[in-house]
Amino acid sequence: MKKSIVLPLLLMIATIASSQNLKTMNWLNEPASWQVSEDKLEMFVTPQSDYWRETHYGFTVDDGPFYYTTRGGEFEANLKITGEYTTRFDQMGMMLRVDEEHWIKTGIEYVDGQYNFSTVVTDTKSSWSVIQLSEQPASVWIKVIRRLDAVEIFYSLDGKNYTMSNLSYLKNNVPVKVGMMAASPDGEGFKAIFEDFSIKHLPDMKRLEWLERNKE
Repeated sequence: MKKSIVLPLLLMIATIASSQNLKTMNWLNEPASWQVSEDKLEMFVTPQSDYWRETHYGFTVDDGPFYYTTRGGEFEANLKITGEYTTRFDQMGMMLRVDEEHWIKTGIEYVDGQYNFSTVVTDTKSSWSVIQLSEQPASVWIKVIRRLDAVEIFYSLDGKNYTMSNLSYLKNNVPVKVGMMAASPDGEGFKAIFEDFSIKHLPDMKRLEWLERNKE
């Protein structure tokens, strides 16, 4: 195939989003109660569960339910979340995980009566960022883009207009587990619904730049 048509073909492939088959995914810390339909995962979040490493609190926990698939390279992942949050630190959203010391979780976290779009980035130790929302959201949409060694995180309250919340580091050139995470660190669990989870492959940026420089 000539180089002159390789780049347009790759760009066309990149625009095709693929709905992830939820029935073929895997559990880390499977909850006691959950069910999957074609495009929806419902679970009752495991009580007294969380993800955190050391910073400020002095403890490490790694036991929240996480339903994932594994992807290499660069991609865009999308997800809609709806939760019945009841107790401080109840949370749900998307997780990208290389291993127990390198991961990102992002989504809604309920803290002292306030609903936040919250992100924890862990590179051996955890860092936490919070955006307070003006009211309880009916649902929240999350978009995550992994490019090279960076992850861009966006959220939306209507599924159309997105706001960027974070640009975070994550190891490059390693496969990553990506999927749906929830936790209830202080509580007895809650009902969490995940919908419309999709992953779109993005052709490697360095490869595209090389092709552009080496056209016939």
